[in-house]
Amino acid sequence: MIGVIAPGVALGYAQRDMAPSNIPIAEALLLDSLVTPIVHGTTSRVLGRGDGGSLTLFAFDAGESLSEHTSSFEAFAMVLDGALSITINGASVRATPGTIVRLPAAVPHAVDAAEPARMLLVLLKGAG
Repeated sequence: MIGVIAPGVALGYAQRDMAPSNIPIAEALLLDSLVTPIVHGTTSRVLGRGDGGSLTLFAFDAGESLSEHTSSFEAFAMVLDGALSITINGASVRATPGTIVRLPAAVPHAVDAAEPARMLLVLLKGAG
């Protein structure tokens, strides 16, 4: 299932489809093929979910963002391509391909894409 976020709309769990989304087992998949940026928007796809957390792939068009929000769970953002500015509790971090950024539970954070970008987000329930 792919979730499409309208321009200017904050992405929250209540705003995207959280139905289970499975990818095939024992198959190497290109992450680029699993979610594609849309013009003036953000897309996401839940690749896996279980009692311990979830794995979600995001694609941002240039100029798109996830407004400041908090999560009840610790998360790790990994940039696959493009670049993102991730603000955590007021401190901005530039994340580029191959980097990982820790997003602590209950701490305000936001994501801004100055250019098209893809991010893999791991949400860990009970971590931290």
